Amino acid sequence: MSLREFRLEAREWLEENCPESIRTPMPEDEIVNGGSKQKSPNPDSYVWLERMASRGWTVPHWPEEYGGAGLTKREYVVLLEEMSRINARIPLTGMGVSMIGPTLLEYGTDEQKTEHLPKIASGEIRWCQGYSEPGAGSDLASLQTRAVEEGDQFIINGQKIWTTLAQFADWIFCLVRTDPDAPKHEGISFLLVDMDQPGVTTRPIRLISGSSPFCETFFDDAVAEKRNLVHQLNRGWTVGKRLLQHERSGIQALAQAAAGRDARGDSGTSIDQAAKEYAGTDTDGRIDDPALRSEITSHLMNVKALGLTQSRSVEESEGGTPGFTTSVFKLRGADLRKEQLELQLKARGTQALGWGGDAFTDEEQEVTRSWLGAKAASIAGGSNEVQLNIIAKRVLGLPDV
Repeated sequence: MSLREFRLEAREWLEENCPESIRTPMPEDEIVNGGSKQKSPNPDSYVWLERMASRGWTVPHWPEEYGGAGLTKREYVVLLEEMSRINARIPLTGMGVSMIGPTLLEYGTDEQKTEHLPKIASGEIRWCQGYSEPGAGSDLASLQTRAVEEGDQFIINGQKIWTTLAQFADWIFCLVRTDPDAPKHEGISFLLVDMDQPGVTTRPIRLISGSSPFCETFFDDAVAEKRNLVHQLNRGWTVGKRLLQHERSGIQALAQAAAGRDARGDSGTSIDQAAKEYAGTDTDGRIDDPALRSEITSHLMNVKALGLTQSRSVEESEGGTPGFTTSVFKLRGADLRKEQLELQLKARGTQALGWGGDAFTDEEQEVTRSWLGAKAASIAGGSNEVQLNIIAKRVLGLPDV
């Protein structure tokens, strides 16, 4: 099938099958990450999920045997372009589709792929990430959570922190120390752990934004089956690093960037609209404040430039996800996200500083909380300082000093 034929087929199907309520901006509480512990209040979210999953379009680039559609990278971009044309939301997001799924496609056994990938693609299960610890954040290789072999199982003890939405997760992918005598980058293994067992406890952490998307996660004699060891014993650091590359800019994120979308389906035009509403327009219909207009224009140009660079990078990569260049995207993307929210505040003025009360709309209060939450963008997924080190060493080839 040619790209033109695929586009026409996708356009017709999307027009017929996408519910009207799904052709609107995505509210925070309607994002679907999979699993059954946190549900969207909009029933159409699950109508849309089921219909898209039936086509393999929740993970379009995955092989059909694992719940995908086997689309090429270019077909995936075309699909997202057609979804964008009718403002259709992304049906499923989260760590399953963007992080552990692509990693299992590379490193998982046939059994692991068959067991976990179709459930991710259908939205049946939800995943979280067990990397950081109270004493091992940016220096992740210093992690101390232990996993000891016992028959056909590993017994896990320790603590993880900043485990995003762990209270709603069914499974956690986890870096654990399996050889305490090895050098710190060795002796680490990558395990898949069932969250629904007595030995796993989560405790949400309340942030300055008022929300609790992060948790402390405790393992007290928790159990992981040996069949859920990914790759090789004591060689988990390799898997863990690759997963971070998928997180920072996997094919899903890159394809969405190429189509001008992010995981929530936002188009990037809301800053411009807000500035016109709050700051007013001139006789030509432009943002009345020339300095603000210039800042917003520059920001949107930079967002577009990053998207084009990501698109070119994924087209040039053999496996769909670039290597260490993902740190460039992570670094720049984090800064642009924070810049976007700063501009949202500038556009709204004092109306973007409300925490509650009738003087502020729900949308204005959400902007305030998003602005505060965005401060974590340059820390989560590897801090900006870590990304700069990776870029210097692995991309530019600069010597250690």
